[in-house]
Amino acid sequence: AATIASTEIGLLLRDDVFVDFFNTFLSLPVFGQTPIYISGTGQWDLWPELPSHWDPSPTALLAWLEKHRLPHFCKSSLCLHLVLCQKLLAFIRSGEAAKLLNWQSADQWLLERCISGSQGMRHFRAFVQGTAGGELTDFWLTTERLLGLDESDVSQRDLYLSLIHRLKATHLREGSSVITLCTTIAGSLPKAKHIQSISNRRDILRNMQEQVLFMIRSYWLPKFFTHCKMGIEEEESCQPLLQEYQERLLQTGQQEPSGSSDTRPPMHIKRGRGLSGPYCSWKAKAKMWALVKAGRGTQGLKMPSFHVKLERQPGSAESTRESRRDKDALGPISQQTEYPANTAFGGKGGVIPPRRPRPSAEQVIHLENPCKEKVLSNLPSSGPLVQLPSLKEPVKTLSFLHWALSAETCAGRPFRAFLKHQERSVETHLLDLWHDLEEFLPVVLDSRRENSFFLRHLNGDKICKTYLEEDSTEKLPLKTRTLTGLWNRLIFGEFSPWIFRAQKEICKVLCCFYEEFLADDDRTFLQFMSPGNDASVPEKQGHTADRGECFLLSQRINQTLRLSQALHGTRNLEGVSSEYWQLLAARDLQQGGSTQAE
Repeated sequence: AATIASTEIGLLLRDDVFVDFFNTFLSLPVFGQTPIYISGTGQWDLWPELPSHWDPSPTALLAWLEKHRLPHFCKSSLCLHLVLCQKLLAFIRSGEAAKLLNWQSADQWLLERCISGSQGMRHFRAFVQGTAGGELTDFWLTTERLLGLDESDVSQRDLYLSLIHRLKATHLREGSSVITLCTTIAGSLPKAKHIQSISNRRDILRNMQEQVLFMIRSYWLPKFFTHCKMGIEEEESCQPLLQEYQERLLQTGQQEPSGSSDTRPPMHIKRGRGLSGPYCSWKAKAKMWALVKAGRGTQGLKMPSFHVKLERQPGSAESTRESRRDKDALGPISQQTEYPANTAFGGKGGVIPPRRPRPSAEQVIHLENPCKEKVLSNLPSSGPLVQLPSLKEPVKTLSFLHWALSAETCAGRPFRAFLKHQERSVETHLLDLWHDLEEFLPVVLDSRRENSFFLRHLNGDKICKTYLEEDSTEKLPLKTRTLTGLWNRLIFGEFSPWIFRAQKEICKVLCCFYEEFLADDDRTFLQFMSPGNDASVPEKQGHTADRGECFLLSQRINQTLRLSQALHGTRNLEGVSSEYWQLLAARDLQQGGSTQAE
């Protein structure tokens, strides 16, 4: 990540794999301006667009991206997956892999095609989930994040120690796959409290990470390759890909890896069209959100409630009494909660396993999506766009703030950086609580997750000590009943319906600050893009996206949010299905890659 941060962005954009991950990041709906780069044509598409009479400079756009997007990307989980993907690709392309695994150039080409990009890494992680390979991959990613921190920096110290505690509670405990693999060096790992042993700890973790990477490359990557070949052979939409692979097998000589060509079309920005209006990314988001809600209602599709099975300690009468008090205080969650946890914009609840037993009536909580209707991503793509109605009712920031904050979790926390810069300590503390609750939910709601028992107790205890103890509650402008409801459950590592109430109260406090964040992002973007254009119209916008464009934009944004949540861990990876093979057949890294495949 440090290497990426220090590299000139024009050079980074020569790598199609980087472009794929970066496009996924840029499309997350926490930001104001949401561009996408098509490397095959050299074209940047902006949303919202600039005025049609402007002649925006690609150089200015790259300077803006390098200063105001790339630093956040380097802090995101997408960047960690990019680094791992690059290391796996380097191994696949190497002579060592060909010799060790007896791979031909066609095998290397196919495996590179399968694992490249953010969709490829999601496929790989879905394949190894629930196995020792999944635990090794998670350890590598967590360790990579930890080793990239400066523990002497006060602003990074809490995160550093938090990751150390996470590793100790999961991958560094006796019996874990990581310890089994690295027994020879793990025994000397110092305790997290021994801060004077930081350099020794770093060396040990780095050595363990190298051993884990070797096992991933030499054992799990070949298994993934076998899995991919079998899946491609069975999927009808992958037959052209299979045919090309078979043709390459018959050829001799090393094939040039995809994405390595230096010939690139000149970079340019798609010109805006003629409609005028104030440049305002908030209004663009609000219009699209309103259109999506109205479109869902027109289609007549409703999102069914989903069930959450609450885990109880056997024979806990107190737990039952707490449940009744929660139920009496909150009422039916389906009527009061507008913001579901772990739901991508237009997606299903991300924390619910695909197969689950029906819980008893007292343990069913009905959760609905933000607008209480079926989400856009599940509409058939062939649906006639002309059925989408015009916009009538104004949209408030509160209606889509949960959507934006869910994306911020995966985007390197740009909104948090804005609040810190504005010296909004209380609001920053609230936002941290929102994110910690968001990351607690998938762990506590899906007991099948790796190390879920240890993580839910670790995370619940952290939330209580950081935000809910007596000396901390005065900093939080939340209702006392909400704070008490959280404490009574989270201290035992249990699910609490008060989490949704707390997140909603936090969103109400943060609404106006998020609007300021978007306005600031707009001002900065226009400052970079306006030199050389008519300075008298710096706030005139070009084309306002029509209904069909809004549909496609929402599909792209929804796809990237779901994908980013799956890689970050706030959404289930789900099992490998035919969808993966269809996406693989459609994916072209030079034509939008993972963000355009679906």
